[in-house]
Amino acid sequence: MNLGRKKIDWVSRFMSLLNRIEEEYSPKQPLKGFRIGMSIHLEAKTAYLAIILKKLGADVVVTGSNPLSTQDDVAEALKEYGLTVYAKRTSDESVYMANIRKVLETRPNLILDDGADLTVTAHTQMPEVLEGLKGVTEETTTGLRRLRALHKSGMLKVPVIAVNDAYTKYLFDNRYGTGQSTLESIMRNTNLSICGKTVVVCGYGWCGKGIAQRAKGLGARVIVTEVDPIKALEAVMEGFQVMPIKEAAKVGDIFITATGNKNVISVEEFLVMKNNAILANAGHFNVEIDIKALEELAVEKYEARPNVTGYVLENGNTLFLLAEGRLVNLAAADGHPVEIMDLSFAIQALSLIYLANNKLEVGVHPVPKEIDEWVARTKLDTLGVKIDHLTFEQKSYLESF
Repeated sequence: MNLGRKKIDWVSRFMSLLNRIEEEYSPKQPLKGFRIGMSIHLEAKTAYLAIILKKLGADVVVTGSNPLSTQDDVAEALKEYGLTVYAKRTSDESVYMANIRKVLETRPNLILDDGADLTVTAHTQMPEVLEGLKGVTEETTTGLRRLRALHKSGMLKVPVIAVNDAYTKYLFDNRYGTGQSTLESIMRNTNLSICGKTVVVCGYGWCGKGIAQRAKGLGARVIVTEVDPIKALEAVMEGFQVMPIKEAAKVGDIFITATGNKNVISVEEFLVMKNNAILANAGHFNVEIDIKALEELAVEKYEARPNVTGYVLENGNTLFLLAEGRLVNLAAADGHPVEIMDLSFAIQALSLIYLANNKLEVGVHPVPKEIDEWVARTKLDTLGVKIDHLTFEQKSYLESF
């Protein structure tokens, strides 16, 4: 068994929800007759999701959703399961986008997107694809921001299910998944301790919350930077120090961006950072750390370790950028824990079945409540956890006025 297949076999043992979905739905073949175009971080967990979708009857065509997050051994192994794969780990954005277009050229009926590159490209460059497209499921905060902007502009032509906004997605994937995998990647790639260091977390959304909590648990002094006063107040109430990034830049040892916005850390911050400060991005796109400005400031650039680039500035300080500023937990590690992604991918699979069997209006729709609750109840069941149920009297009381 090759390495890619071994990785897929390993995750399959711990994805109890996807296995339950296969058991329950494969006899019914709810996705038969549908071609699903997938753009997703292509590693073992996502590969197993693609395999399950095929077992539910779909013709599945897969590519990556980030140039450096594709694991080539997994991509090759996936072809052995009878799936069409257009994906390669690369730093070349043009190769990545060419693979996005190849998926769209197969004319998918459903799209499973992560970051919205498939959907946005179809709407802006390949409108002929929209003719047979029944709907989209979107995995990420960043992707939903783009698709809502597309809808607001009047350009969105298909219904979208906001998978990222499901409770059993963002409360677990964004928080616990991002928290663990981001810190794990930083430790793996630097071989440095977190305890005793000052970790600056830019953004206190659900991903930022998870990162801050994990860094705190590992013994770091955590500083949060925010533009949203409510989130900033929440961070203060959680015991974190909150300050502007320009001030945090002077004292931080490790900087982690998780905002979804661009140039969160740029020239003014680079120039006041400590020698040997470490820069990592946990956002979907490599725009949060101003890499172009860092390149222009540097008098020397070198590979310090695999996935670690050193930039020597004129003032003599060296700043270290992880994973070329791309999503650090996937471009330079294995992504979120298996059991966490099992929750998100169960939402994805059930949302695709829902799209296949229902006609929705154009727009961005929430995940149906019954899907969210099925995932939570079934996960509890697989863990052997039982919960209480309302009595008839209690239900009546809650519905009274």
